[in-house]
Amino acid sequence: MKLICISDTHGDHAEVQLPEGDVLLHAGDITGHGSKADYSDFLDWFAVQPYKHKVFIAGNHDTFLEEQPELALQMANEAGVNYLCDSGLEIDGIRFWGSPITPRFYTWSFMRDPGSDIEKHWNLIPHDTDVLVTHGPPFGILDEVHRAPDETEQTGSESLLDRIIDIKPRYHIFGHIHECYGRASFRQVEFINVSTMNRFYKIQNEPVVLDVYSSKSAS
Repeated sequence: MKLICISDTHGDHAEVQLPEGDVLLHAGDITGHGSKADYSDFLDWFAVQPYKHKVFIAGNHDTFLEEQPELALQMANEAGVNYLCDSGLEIDGIRFWGSPITPRFYTWSFMRDPGSDIEKHWNLIPHDTDVLVTHGPPFGILDEVHRAPDETEQTGSESLLDRIIDIKPRYHIFGHIHECYGRASFRQVEFINVSTMNRFYKIQNEPVVLDVYSSKSAS
């Protein structure tokens, strides 16, 4: 299975050049301003992309999806695409789980406080997850934000990293921190920041292509 992974398009999805693949996966911040109209525009584009499966999660910019969760899911279903929100699905033996949650920063959407407020979301992630998709990174892995010319801050979730170490998905796909596009390996997990926009909110980074096979097909 070939996954085509993007994130953080912020309403400029039509500018993204997509390669061929089997599954188109978007790791959140699908809209620029979070309105219903923005969401509808994204769905119109996402639904017609030439992939057998299309999967996405929300991000902190996607206000409508948090304020109207049932309608957001209904609209995705009607468009024929898969919207994951602390939920999962299996495609050709590969188990996906998606969550929009990130640590709190100001008053953006889908943000939670440290401790039980955020951990209750991570505790939902099944132990048999192959591909974990969250909007934000785990602490210390592709999560550095530039606060000043010579100052950075690690913004990932510590409790998410603990959960990942515990369940060991094969891949953790995320975005949110535009300037940390790239890959890292830790504790037998491949972490991939697939942010499509750069830190200046311009479409710049190429979609990430992953070849993923189920353990059944590999045996």
